[in-house]
Amino acid sequence: MNDAPLGLLFAILAALILLSGFFSSSETGMMALNRYRLKHLQQQGHKGALRAGKLLARPDRLIGLILIGNNLVNILGSSIATVVAIRLYGDAGIAIATILLTIVILIFAEITPKTIAAIHPEKVAFPASIILLPLMKLAMPLVWSINAITNGLLSLLGFKTNAANEDELTQEELRTIVNESGGLIPRRHRSMLVNILDLEQVSVNDIMVPRNEIYGVDLDDDDETILKRLKSSTHTLVPVFRGDINKIEGILHLRNLGKCLDGDGLNRTSLISELQEPYFTPENTALHIQLRHFQQRKLRLGMIVDEYGDIMGLVALEDILEEIVGNFTSNLVEDQEEIATMADGGASCTGSIPIRDINRQFGWSLPTDGPKTISGLALEALEAFPVGPASVRIGAYQLDIECVEGNAITQVRVTPMTATPPSDDAI
Repeated sequence: MNDAPLGLLFAILAALILLSGFFSSSETGMMALNRYRLKHLQQQGHKGALRAGKLLARPDRLIGLILIGNNLVNILGSSIATVVAIRLYGDAGIAIATILLTIVILIFAEITPKTIAAIHPEKVAFPASIILLPLMKLAMPLVWSINAITNGLLSLLGFKTNAANEDELTQEELRTIVNESGGLIPRRHRSMLVNILDLEQVSVNDIMVPRNEIYGVDLDDDDETILKRLKSSTHTLVPVFRGDINKIEGILHLRNLGKCLDGDGLNRTSLISELQEPYFTPENTALHIQLRHFQQRKLRLGMIVDEYGDIMGLVALEDILEEIVGNFTSNLVEDQEEIATMADGGASCTGSIPIRDINRQFGWSLPTDGPKTISGLALEALEAFPVGPASVRIGAYQLDIECVEGNAITQVRVTPMTATPPSDDAI
C-alpha cells in the first residue's frame, strides 16, 4: 500500500467514506421507519416494505450487519488516510490524518446521511434493503457469531434479547396517534375515533334518561289519555307500565300502533300482545359492552336497574351512537332540555342537563366522577337543599341556582371564573 499511487488511495478513501455514509443512513432509516405504516405497506405488497420487514424481523442481526460494515470501512479508511498523510507530511501526518478524517467522517458519513435518513426514512431504508438483504445472507456466519457473543453478554446483564416485540399500543398512545394525525384524518373523523376509544370509560349511568323523565304509557290511565300520549310521542319505542315505571310491562314499537286500534278506539288486549319484552341492564355497564349487548340481542332500548332491581332510567342505542358521532336526534325525554349561552361566557341550563353535555358543548372541565347532572353537582357542593337562589364555587366554576321548584333545582347558571379558588372544591 505504501507504493500505491496517491490518486488511487484517495479514490479508495472516498469510496470508503461513501460506504460509511451508506451504512450510517441505513441504520437510521431502518430504525426510523414507522412500524404501523410499514405493516400497512407490507399488506399492500410493497416490495421495499417487504424487504425491510424481513430485515427488521431480527433487529439485532440487522444492527450487527450494519455496524460490522460501518466499522470495517471506517477502520480501513483510517488506515489508508494514515498512510497518505505520512507520505505527504511525515510523522506529523498521523495527527493531521486523525483530525481531518474525523471531521470528514462526521460531516459526510455520519451527520449528513443520518439527518437525511431521519427526515425521509422510507426513501433511504427501502432502496438500502436491496443491498442489505443479500449482504445479510452472505455475512450471516459472521453476524451470527458476533450476535451470539453480544447476546450472551446481554443475558448476563439481565436483558432478554429474544423477548417478543409486538409493537402493542395502549389506549392513550392510540389516542395520541389519532390526535396527531393532522390533515391525514379529517377533524370530524378524528373526533369520532377518539369518542370510540372513550366508550370504555363511560357507563350507561352517564348517558341515561333518568326515570322521572322517561316518556312512557301508564296502563292505569284511561284509553283517551293513552292514545293521546302515543300519538304525541316523538319516539319510536315507548315503555309501557302500570302505575310505576318499576312495574314495566314491555316496550311498544309505534309501527305496531295500528294493530292496537279497533273501531272502538284502543284495544288493550292487542296493545299488551304487541309489547316487546323489556331488556334490563345493570348500572355502571360500560358503553362499549352495552353496545355489544344491543348488537347481539338486536335491541335498541334498555332499562337500567340498580342492585335492588329498581329502574334508574333507560339507555337507547341512539344515545350510545351520539357519544361517537355527536347529537343527531332528540333524547327520550318529555321536554327538550336547553342550554342558553350568556354574554359573559357562562351558560344558563335546566338542572337536569348532564354535566358531560355541558362540558362537551363549552369545552369545560366540570367534575363528572360524582353526580351526573348539573343540579346534582350543585346539591353535592351545597350539602343542603336550597330554599331559594344560592351560589357555590366548584373548582374554577361558579354555579348560581336560579330557580327551585318543589324538591328539584330546575335552572342553574354556570360561569367559568378567571381565578382558580384557593383550596376547597366548594366554597
